[in-house]
Amino acid sequence: MPREERIDFRSDGLTLRGILHLPDGMEPNERRPAFLVLHGFGGNKTSDNCVVPCRMLTGLGYVALRFDMRGCGESDGEFGRIICLEQVEDTKAAHAWLAARPEVDPERIGALGSSFGAAVSVYTAGVHDKIAAVISSGGWGDGARKFRGQHPTPEAWKKFTDMLEAGKRHRERTGESLMVPRYDIVPIPAHLRNNLAENSVSEFPAETAQSMFDFVADDVVGNIAPRPLLLLHSSVDSVTPTEQSIEMFKRAGQPTDLHLTADTDHFMFAESNVRVRRVIEDWLKAYFPVRAPVAA
Repeated sequence: MPREERIDFRSDGLTLRGILHLPDGMEPNERRPAFLVLHGFGGNKTSDNCVVPCRMLTGLGYVALRFDMRGCGESDGEFGRIICLEQVEDTKAAHAWLAARPEVDPERIGALGSSFGAAVSVYTAGVHDKIAAVISSGGWGDGARKFRGQHPTPEAWKKFTDMLEAGKRHRERTGESLMVPRYDIVPIPAHLRNNLAENSVSEFPAETAQSMFDFVADDVVGNIAPRPLLLLHSSVDSVTPTEQSIEMFKRAGQPTDLHLTADTDHFMFAESNVRVRRVIEDWLKAYFPVRAPVAA
């Protein structure tokens, strides 16, 4: 049976905690390719969008690591303070820790993320060439444009942008953060909210929303090539506008695949969709197999 091991590592002086998944059937001294599995906005490593892909990957023979970003789950840091570029640094630190494991091929570590974690996966690979492959599910490439799609009416957009300005003024006046409910930042339909992990963050500092607004993975996605990139998105996503993955695809180099699926929604890994799993399996076989082809 695949093994699970509780681990911790350091990032910017903080201790981050995770679960390492090791596949069955590894030979002594064998090194396998691996994936970092990144959770979504204010979530943690216990979400189905982390647990399901980890178990899928180990079932296919890969090592997988799911972990709590700083300020999330069991990791150190101010709970709920989610800053995009800090999560990029946490992902780099997780990569360095995983690369040092004796079970892992340090040259073949990919990143898989959902939603916010997908955006961080793409961005990290775009600025850190040690990430060997990326799978993005329901991700986004331009924070400002994403938010415009998530707050589509003039009234909703005014409320959101007023909140950003109120956060800046509050910080300047008091030196403290204005706390904002999560659904004022990222609306999620009521019928999908049961997909959030236990102990997910419910309130965030306004600086979190600003960091997302300023985060533009579109600017670096082209740097990933020639490393492989797989973009997955629901064709009608109730949370993150589908055009976000389409735009990343336009800006990406090759090899990049884009798959839009009609019978999923934002939390597609949690849905354990058979079609999505088959797409991933086929892509892995073609671009990031468990055993790399031997050079002639």
